Amino acid sequence: MKTQEQKICFDSEKYLQLQATKIKEKMKEFDNKLYMEFGGKLFDDYHASRVLPGFDPNVQIKLLDYFKKDCEIIFVISANDIEKNKIRADFGITYDMEVLRLIDSFRSRGLLVSGVVITLFNEQPAAIKFKNKLESLGERVYYHYYTKGYPTDVETIVSEEGYGKNPYVETTKPLVVITAPGPGSGKLATCLSQLYHEYKRGIKAGYAKFEKFPVWNLPLKHPVNIAYESATAELNDVNLIDSYHFDAYQKIAVSYNRDLAAFPVVRNILKKIVDKDIYKSPTDMGINTIAECIFDDELAQESAKQEIIRRYYRAKVEIKKGNTTKQTEERIVLLMNELGLDKYDRPCVKPAEEKEELSSCPSVAIKLHDGTIVTGRRTNLLTASASVILNALKVVSGIEDKFELISPQVLQPIMELKRDILNTKDAVLSLKDVLIALTISANYNPAAKVAYQNIGKLQGCEAHSTHILSITNEDTLRRLKINMTCGDIFTSKNLFEA
Repeated sequence: MKTQEQKICFDSEKYLQLQATKIKEKMKEFDNKLYMEFGGKLFDDYHASRVLPGFDPNVQIKLLDYFKKDCEIIFVISANDIEKNKIRADFGITYDMEVLRLIDSFRSRGLLVSGVVITLFNEQPAAIKFKNKLESLGERVYYHYYTKGYPTDVETIVSEEGYGKNPYVETTKPLVVITAPGPGSGKLATCLSQLYHEYKRGIKAGYAKFEKFPVWNLPLKHPVNIAYESATAELNDVNLIDSYHFDAYQKIAVSYNRDLAAFPVVRNILKKIVDKDIYKSPTDMGINTIAECIFDDELAQESAKQEIIRRYYRAKVEIKKGNTTKQTEERIVLLMNELGLDKYDRPCVKPAEEKEELSSCPSVAIKLHDGTIVTGRRTNLLTASASVILNALKVVSGIEDKFELISPQVLQPIMELKRDILNTKDAVLSLKDVLIALTISANYNPAAKVAYQNIGKLQGCEAHSTHILSITNEDTLRRLKINMTCGDIFTSKNLFEA
């Protein structure tokens, strides 16, 4: 059986070249010193790759590789996010741990990391602890404070009482990238603070934003732009027409509420620092060539719609876990209504629910790239995630269902280890357990070997679980790059295990 490969709609190589060209042009506009705020994620931007199949989730870091000799990176993290243990959903780790992960990743590529700025610092204990940890590891760490006079008193903001209170982060490269583990970290304020200090030193530096979403030259209600709203529903972001851009150029451009609200302040602050009006609109500040690199708009629209529905299911799970509010779900439902979407417009949801109804067990359905739906249920031996992946591997490998991929001789010792030695209460095998067992079986079982070799064919497939996944199964499916959603029911009724 031949399985279709994932369809794509986006040209990442073209995007890389266009963005690089635009950045070089922007650097020439200033005194060969540009502070660039990077929105979104530098590594592993799976939102972009889900919304725009073909988008390389690491294309931004490849862009920095291109500028390696001329750039350095400053990480920004909010003291409030550290204090709240804010989680990066894609990886299930806190923002402070994400900063450490990213620093390691950058340095492994030979990129220079200048330091870490902890913003909105107000003696938060967790922030102090994080600073101490970083400094013990040899990192340069800086506290930036609430800016006095912000947002109305520009004279105070651009003074020694405002940005002048923040320490200057020493930089040596012409391109300084300001990035963060997530939104609302204080990247813009850090850029402006640095510009203030640069001009005091006689360096006429500039500021720009590396933008992805919303896409300024796609329609306001294009599903790709609405998918951005769904991703930031918790922040109450709303896409809007950039009225400043229209007034200046009589051209329609899409921005969003936070940028539009901040622009008059940002423009006045920049004008105070550099002594001239350098931008006429929020759109002017951004570098975004995504629209030029979409070559299949129909697929882009459909992929974006699926992302909106995925965000709906994630919001319901996060409500159940106590990590967000009902308002987040309601915002996404409104966005779904705008596009005429229903929760069952995700093709793998109904089959998963029907499987559960027949089996009375938690179930998972996965939609393969050729449209085939494969289901799996929880058994006395396997979690539903493990069952469905084994079943899916048989289908994509053309292996008849009667053939055994993993023998009981391999599975039984794992079960005994979990039950008798590790004292695991729920001693069924996780997806990770089963993939390890499949790897062992591949050494002597030809069917297992073929299945193992075809694991990559599941990348980009859509799947749905009727129940909330365990952390282990969720992480394994993420690493397999399967786009997963869940119902908002805990598998276990035990309070501690939930």
